[in-house]
Formats: sequence, structure tokens, C-alpha cells
Amino acid sequence: MEMNFYENIVIIDPALSDEEIEAAAQKINDLIVKADGEVLKEDRWGRKKLAYELNRKTQGYYILYTFKAPSTCIRKLEDFYKIYDPVFKYMVIKLEKSQIAALMNELRKSEEPVAEPVAEEAVESVEAVESVEAAESAESAEGV
Repeated sequence: MEMNFYENIVIIDPALSDEEIEAAAQKINDLIVKADGEVLKEDRWGRKKLAYELNRKTQGYYILYTFKAPSTCIRKLEDFYKIYDPVFKYMVIKLEKSQIAALMNELRKSEEPVAEPVAEEAVESVEAVESVEAAESAESAEGV
């Protein structure tokens, strides 16, 4: 079955506790995986002000999913969102080839290990230890 790349923005009820939001996010993640999809990236934007009032609420908890899945997965997701109360709004977009290439580059960059710069303090402390050791060895050589 052909796999397509998608972005899915979901707005969840902000009145839910952090545990309930986590459970809702995990449910969405699990649904994508059960439908033979693979979540590539989950970006939690957190609680944000809505552009307009939804269900008498002025804020929502935003989560952006980037995933690849067969087209049958989208129908399952949309059906789920329609009956799942914590989700206010959602939008699923199929990515174009240029967007997929940019996404793959971004994912590759995030997977590459980043060399951590050596702190100057660590370099200075190593130099101090080396100078102390040199002084001690010079003293022991003089005492012999």
C-alpha cells in the first residue's frame, strides 16, 4: 500500500489536565500506528489563544503531527476526531514533494549528533591540573 506524508494539526480542550492531554495525544499517536502509519514528528505548541471562540473557549492546546501513512488512515483519523470530545478542531494536509524533501532534511539534521563545545572552564581546569602535576614532578626530581 502506498504511503503518503501528512501534517495533522489538532486543537484539544485546554480545560483538560496535563495527564488528560497526554492521554489524548497518545490516543492519536496510537491510532496512526494502528492504521499502519508512522509518526515522524510530534510538535506540541501548548496552550494558545484561539483566533475565534470555539465551544465557548478562547484557548486551545495545539499539537502538530507529521506522519506517513496509507490514505485509509486519514478516514479513520477524521472519524475518530468527530466523536472524540477533547478534540475541538483538526486539519489533515497531504504534503507535496517539495515539503517532503524539506521534512526529510530537517529530520536528518535533528538525528545527527551535535558535537558539544568544550567549556572554557573545563580547559582551564585541565591546564591547572597539568601545571600542578608538573610542579609536583619537578619538586620530587629536586628532592632526589
